[in-house]
Amino acid sequence: MGKEKIRCEWAGSDPLYIDYHDKEWGVPVHEDRKLFEMLILEGAQAGLSWITILKKRENYKNAFDNFEPKKVADYNSDKINKLLSDPGIVRNRLKINSAITNAIAFLEIQKEFGSFDNYIWGFVKGKSIKNKWKLLEEIPATTPLSDKISKDLKNRGFKFVGTTICYAFMQAVGIVNDHVISCFRYNLK
Repeated sequence: MGKEKIRCEWAGSDPLYIDYHDKEWGVPVHEDRKLFEMLILEGAQAGLSWITILKKRENYKNAFDNFEPKKVADYNSDKINKLLSDPGIVRNRLKINSAITNAIAFLEIQKEFGSFDNYIWGFVKGKSIKNKWKLLEEIPATTPLSDKISKDLKNRGFKFVGTTICYAFMQAVGIVNDHVISCFRYNLK
């Protein structure tokens, strides 16, 4: 019988969490649409558990036009009301409005930097930060870098991008690799 894979403790036993941990979390993302998706999902997660958002992820993808920033930026009051009545997503007016606001700001960053990827990865000069945590408890909720990114995003008009949300986003898209060193994904490519 094969040896059991060692994972980060937070992955637990839920197949959805395990799949997310094993295939996505910490993997560098450079595609703007995917970066926008993770920014919206991390904002939606504020005050909730990540598993709640993972379970609603497909619904979000459908409700938010596959996270196409140009489409989301054009949402009107009819679309907002439709989203507010959609049980497949978190029906919070502030979070829904922030997705639209963020789409508009996202498009401005694309114009200024050529892509959101150029902008966000510019904070780390295009290279992931690889931490060396031994225990889940060592992993911070924020860092000076997440503070800096949060402040810059807010100055550009983004909402629901506090430093904790920014750090979770950084982990999700591989700007930072916070897999513990004993995890089989620690040396991911």
